[in-house]
Amino acid sequence: MWKAIYYETENGVSEIYDFINNQKITDKSKILAWISTLEEQGPTLPRPYADILKNGIHELRVKLSGKQTRTLYFFCYKDYIVLTHTFIKNTDKVPEKEIKKAEKIREDFLNRYDEEKLREEINENL
Repeated sequence: MWKAIYYETENGVSEIYDFINNQKITDKSKILAWISTLEEQGPTLPRPYADILKNGIHELRVKLSGKQTRTLYFFCYKDYIVLTHTFIKNTDKVPEKEIKKAEKIREDFLNRYDEEKLREEINENL
């Protein structure tokens, strides 16, 4: 089983956490259920629920109140899924700027956390 991590900036701001918490309860429950499914299935979660975009960036596809939301994420250190951010998709393709944002987040995350440091921090927060 994989462990989903909500990306936080160095200042402790988590766009993905804030997005989820600002949803109505039914939508929040739906998002959390899909994140749980992603943790269970990891990279084997099939289309149309998840897909790989490019350069190791993936998308989790969740429809909320008629809106197509996309949560971008990447896998790291054999056990972790880092959820970068969520946006409402209004175009056929995922906008390149959203993929670039996820890539920058991944770079920041991996520069701040090696595998040992990440495991220590997760164990401290249990």
